[in-house]
Amino acid sequence: AMAGEGSTFRLRCSLLGHGQDVRGLTRGLFPEGGFVSVSRDRTARLWAPDGLNRGFTEMHCMSGHSNFVSCVCIIPPSDLYPRGLIATGGNDHNICIFTIDNPAPLYILKGHKNTVCSLSSGKFGTLLSGSWDTTAKVWLNDRCMMTLQGHTAAIWAVKILPEQGLMLTGSADKTIKLWKAGRCERTFTGHEDCVRGLAILSEMEFLSCANDASVRRWQISGECLQVYYGHTNYIYSISVFPRCKDFVTTGEDRSLRIWKQGECTQTIRLPAQSVWCCCVLDNGDIVVGASDGIIRVFTESSERTASAEEIQAFENELAQASIDPKTGDLGDINADDLPGREHLKDPGTRDGQTRLIKDNGKVEAYQWSVSEGRWIKIGDVVGSSGATQQTSGKVLFEGKEYDYVFTIDVNENGPSYKLPYNITDDPWLTAYNFLQKNDLNPMFLDQVAKFIMDNTKGQTVLSTSNQFSDPFTGAGRYVPGSSSGSSTIPGADPFTGAGRYVPGSASNAIPPVGGVDPFTGMGAYQSTAVEVENIYFPKKDAVTFDQANPTQILGKLKELNGSAAEEHKLTEDDLIILEKLLSATCNTSAETPTAQQLQTLWRAVNWPEDIVFPALDILRLSVRHPTVNENFCSEKEHVQFIILLLKFLNPKGKQANQLLALRALCNCFVSHAGQKLMMEQRDEIMTQAIETKSGNNKNIHIALATLTLNYAVCLHKVNNIEGKAQCLSVISTVMEVVQDLEAIFRLLVALGTLISDDTNAVQLAKSLGVDSQIKKYASVSEPAKVKECCRFVLNLL
Repeated sequence: AMAGEGSTFRLRCSLLGHGQDVRGLTRGLFPEGGFVSVSRDRTARLWAPDGLNRGFTEMHCMSGHSNFVSCVCIIPPSDLYPRGLIATGGNDHNICIFTIDNPAPLYILKGHKNTVCSLSSGKFGTLLSGSWDTTAKVWLNDRCMMTLQGHTAAIWAVKILPEQGLMLTGSADKTIKLWKAGRCERTFTGHEDCVRGLAILSEMEFLSCANDASVRRWQISGECLQVYYGHTNYIYSISVFPRCKDFVTTGEDRSLRIWKQGECTQTIRLPAQSVWCCCVLDNGDIVVGASDGIIRVFTESSERTASAEEIQAFENELAQASIDPKTGDLGDINADDLPGREHLKDPGTRDGQTRLIKDNGKVEAYQWSVSEGRWIKIGDVVGSSGATQQTSGKVLFEGKEYDYVFTIDVNENGPSYKLPYNITDDPWLTAYNFLQKNDLNPMFLDQVAKFIMDNTKGQTVLSTSNQFSDPFTGAGRYVPGSSSGSSTIPGADPFTGAGRYVPGSASNAIPPVGGVDPFTGMGAYQSTAVEVENIYFPKKDAVTFDQANPTQILGKLKELNGSAAEEHKLTEDDLIILEKLLSATCNTSAETPTAQQLQTLWRAVNWPEDIVFPALDILRLSVRHPTVNENFCSEKEHVQFIILLLKFLNPKGKQANQLLALRALCNCFVSHAGQKLMMEQRDEIMTQAIETKSGNNKNIHIALATLTLNYAVCLHKVNNIEGKAQCLSVISTVMEVVQDLEAIFRLLVALGTLISDDTNAVQLAKSLGVDSQIKKYASVSEPAKVKECCRFVLNLL
């Protein structure tokens, strides 16, 4: 029974089972009404509601990680796994995939280089993961399809949006990015600290929470619609109620907060400093996990509320909690100015309001409950306990969590250095790395290692020892980082530029290809039979650009040579040499191109960019000849050759050069040497080539579509799913801007070729939303080949 308006959440049950902090929660699909939890104790546990009372039973415990487990999500049911799968991410850099009835993983996804701290699942078996290695990865079944690069610090939160192909990532670099088909479309700025959680409201809106203690509501288009304040410290997690825009948040201020119609309507304090995670079940109940290892469920339904004894026990536990004033959860406290117990006779003004009183020299904290009309004790405020280590794993340094972050002063007036340390690290190795990183004298090794050991020995979570002495000066200068510790990142190295897409690996070499069948242009594919057969794909051979007018090309070359600067001028002999090369490669003479001719051509293609285009055109035609192809694409020469062509793909350069460079790349595919080179350099070439889409030039679009098609032809022969993922991403991105139907046709043939005979590629194309992108071309009347080809592709999808 769902409760009506204005009702209050109360404890339903407390679940013991995990040995350490509960770091992640997600509602389960099977058994119905259940959920999955993951913990620093390295396990994941599946909980089912027990029919008899108000609690949950642990169905089974899953192990597969060699370190803390930090996040979890459910992969929806498929034909193969009708009850879905469970994915967990951990500090061991791995993602484990479990079935719901086996304690050991079905398989493990490896690829991230640091903690995996967020997971989200999409349609057709796709999984998105976020990591401290600053990347997010898209997985399909057991393979990494693409890597999303562009954030400059840890990615703490990821979400796949219901609209296919859209993904969100939230990072310690304080930004959120929206990705489509593997490319960054938009960056959302506004948060002032690490973004920690994301939640989807609709196709058009989402929420984010951050270490700046705020929640923001965003429109996909980039606009921030609202900012919600209420928490007094980091907000770790956010979860939305089913079928509405209300939500819940949890954080480092020991609280769970319920938000309705944009207001914080209820604050529930817990007897644990860090409330790491929350999820909302289908019936509207809220599950929370915290640093005390206990899972607690809260409900609005009176039938499911815990017994009076259980609620009293929970309140007693809360009343006995000790609150450290340094966390700032209660504001600045001056114990001398606090009123006595009589202060609790006055009612509170809003739910969750806190009041401090002093009773017999002890400071106690109370919170007002509107529904019960009374002050509930939420803990004793312990004196400023000096250098306590904050709750486990809570100190942030460069966007990552550590058990400790010490501040080290090497001498009185020099800079201080941060030394992050985890209990599981080796003190000597940590000390050594610290000295290396900061260029400090290696003599200090013993002192630093001894310091680490002295100051972490048997530290409990709330130790009050204040006896830190500095290993260099003997003064009490070192204190472990407090919650306000360094979380402003000095920008981790961005590996590439904004939102670059990086597939897994270069492909293997390719068997040589037979004769080349160029597209013969209009009307070549008109079929008169009623039963249209698929003559379009999978395409077996590369498509080239062969049309040539040698006389015109040479005429233009001579004209521009006349006005060229002295150091670039070609002699009469050079021009005759190039004329011979053209006739040799355009099949008008039987001669083989010579080394001298190729050296002259190389000089010409290095002309300034405003006059180079006729030389590029000669290169485009020549590279189809096996001798020329071998020369430019072989091991010796290819680096210069690729650098030259990529330089011309700059979208700010001349369009004629972009066009001819794209056509030359397409023509490289005619020979084995060229194919091998194109496949080895695929990532670089595709990443540059896609930038030429912005010019709205139909010939450039056709050349770009043809390059993609030639890659599809090669990828169809070798099963390289990362390569196919990159190609699909390019097709999807280029489809958005291209108007010309010939370019569309070639993209459709490329798409059909990529997904023919490969179920993984079909699933990936669907998850990128390609099917909805191409539907409109099924009704094009002229040329008929567009409509026919599109229908064949849609049949596969």
